[in-house]
Amino acid sequence: MNRDAGKTPLLRLEDVSVFYGHGKHRFRAVNHVSFDVFRGETFGIVGESGSGKTTIGRSIIRINPISSGSIFFNGRCISGSLPGARRKELPRQIQMIFQDPMSSLNERAKVNYIVSEGLVRRRGVSPQERADQVARALAEVGLRPEFANRFPHEFSGGQRQRIGIARALIMEPELVIADEPISALDVSIRAQVLNLMRKLQKQRNLTYLFISHDLSVMRFICDRIAAIHRGCMVEMADAETLFTRPLHPYTRALLSAIPLPDPEYERNKRPLIYDEGVHDYSVDKPEWTEVGPGHFVWGNKKEQDEYRYKAAGS
Repeated sequence: MNRDAGKTPLLRLEDVSVFYGHGKHRFRAVNHVSFDVFRGETFGIVGESGSGKTTIGRSIIRINPISSGSIFFNGRCISGSLPGARRKELPRQIQMIFQDPMSSLNERAKVNYIVSEGLVRRRGVSPQERADQVARALAEVGLRPEFANRFPHEFSGGQRQRIGIARALIMEPELVIADEPISALDVSIRAQVLNLMRKLQKQRNLTYLFISHDLSVMRFICDRIAAIHRGCMVEMADAETLFTRPLHPYTRALLSAIPLPDPEYERNKRPLIYDEGVHDYSVDKPEWTEVGPGHFVWGNKKEQDEYRYKAAGS
């Protein structure tokens, strides 16, 4: 799938599709998506609202069932029917940080219960041990242990998101799916949360699947990035390669919309508009192909030849 083909991926999606609805109202939210995520890296999925990013994340943690394909974690299939012991094991290994820190926290529960809820079903963990682990988790994300006795509405947006991060980390996961973790936060504290996530990744050797529509944030935190449009992955490459040499017209359109701190440039900027009509797949069908080292693009043979020429820097 990429330049790390000799390594065993921590997470692998193979030809995954997800449908919503029934009958004539049935539609495909994720369209034959395949990618690998390697241990210790931050893999980003970027796309506009409704492109299928969150559906992929929720399918990995089994909130949304997949319609076809397979998902593997640590070399073992985690999609479809699983034994009870395996289902209980996965929440410890894979955790998710949700987009809205207000709606993802139980307003009727105190922080102590919210953060330790995943530990409640663990045998042999006493109430005192849970309280100690909550205190450590809160301290790790920059919150005071006494905050455990408060309710979510008593905190700011940034603090609530830190509570969400603590809830994920207390399970000591290997993979954390971060679904737009800063989009609901004030601009002034977004960098704080991103820096916190990077620090925790280094300390715990975490692997992140980072979902966002903001490419400027993705460039800061991600090692590799995949662009997705209408449920179909159209391009994937190293973060810098994707920014400096985007190939697919949709990726180029996304990049052209990134705001820059230059008023004169912004006044005269003309973002690119992605027109699906530029593709003719009536006869020459598209495929997911590597056009450069670790650089994959969705396109037919004619487009792939053009992408290879551009990827080579010619």
